[in-house]
Amino acid sequence: MPRFRYRAFDESGSFVENEASYPTQETLIAELQQKGLNIIEIIKVEREEGAEKEKKAFKLPFLSGGKVSDRDISIFSRQLGTMINAGLNLIDALNILGEQLPNKKLAESCKKVAQMVSEGKPVSNSMGEFPDVFPEFVINLVKVGEETGNLDVALIRAADYYEKMAMIKSKIKSAAFYPTFVVIVATAIISGILYFLVPTFAEIYASLGGQLPLPTQMLISASNALRNNLPIILASIVGFSFIFKLLMSRNYQFRKSVHSFMLRAPKMGDLVTKSTMAKFARTMATLFSSGVALERSFEIAGQVTGNVIIREALESAKKNVIEGQPMHKALEKTGMFPKLVVAMVRVGEDTGRLDDMLDTIARFYEDEFDKAVEGMIKLIEPMLIVFIGGAVGMILIALYMPIFKMGELIR
Repeated sequence: MPRFRYRAFDESGSFVENEASYPTQETLIAELQQKGLNIIEIIKVEREEGAEKEKKAFKLPFLSGGKVSDRDISIFSRQLGTMINAGLNLIDALNILGEQLPNKKLAESCKKVAQMVSEGKPVSNSMGEFPDVFPEFVINLVKVGEETGNLDVALIRAADYYEKMAMIKSKIKSAAFYPTFVVIVATAIISGILYFLVPTFAEIYASLGGQLPLPTQMLISASNALRNNLPIILASIVGFSFIFKLLMSRNYQFRKSVHSFMLRAPKMGDLVTKSTMAKFARTMATLFSSGVALERSFEIAGQVTGNVIIREALESAKKNVIEGQPMHKALEKTGMFPKLVVAMVRVGEDTGRLDDMLDTIARFYEDEFDKAVEGMIKLIEPMLIVFIGGAVGMILIALYMPIFKMGELIR
């Protein structure tokens, strides 16, 4: 949804300056005039392709006031939709959620939205005042629900959508958790052996004299390097992690390069592609079936996929669709979408059931993603066991090789 910055004088002559999201500039003008404001200037906050022109202040995660997860949005949407369907007043429903929701940031925002709605502002515009709480996906569905009089249906659809998105993200995290945990534990064990155990053996061997085997010498050198440079090594790891996260959040070209690598990497590329296609199809199916314009659906789907390369491809496809090309042709032209997706979208366009076909694509890739995750875990598990066992075994062999030649070492 476009954002506008406006300046005006109220009826008392006081200067008013604010920034907010509105569907169109005409909607903003009508609302300001209804409030009795004399408009001085309205500026649309322009966005560059792939990044905003205006810089955002960098905030540390623990200072940002908490994050609203997909599961939080799902709970909010389902409860609000259920209460509206039961006949409860929208303002009362929002106030009840403000008291009951476990996420404090979301709960406080619900109370503020209820206050704005009570003052006569549409609920979609009110939610748009909190872009860090309510995603554009939800705001667009709510707007369509307001216009069609089916707000409860739109909210239930949003709840279903975010439940599926939360499930996909949960599976991605679970797939990454096991190998990450094993690698961290293995690194800690190997570092402990090098830091505490190897120096003890080194002192014993040094007291015996003689020439140590090459593997043992290399192991002792690695132990000495770890002990002498531990603060530098830890600082380097922390610094690299911080710089990587900073570049990913602030440098568009760096983020694009990382996302491009993720799509091309063996095994990982297949996993990323399937999860991205599932997100794209699920988002488009939900928005399209809810009545959101196809152009806007492309924009939101590009943001939801989380991959810069796919987002740029969707931007290109959107332009081609606006120029009159069929959706399947526009997707095929980007070269980023599998032939299966293009073919099924074509069938959906030919039969007039594009939303159903997009839903079918989403379910197919969600199932394929599940299978890919299970396959990757089964592949990684033995590889990690072999790698860790081999590393620890080599360390032990290097440690005990001099013992087998004890007679040669004693002089």
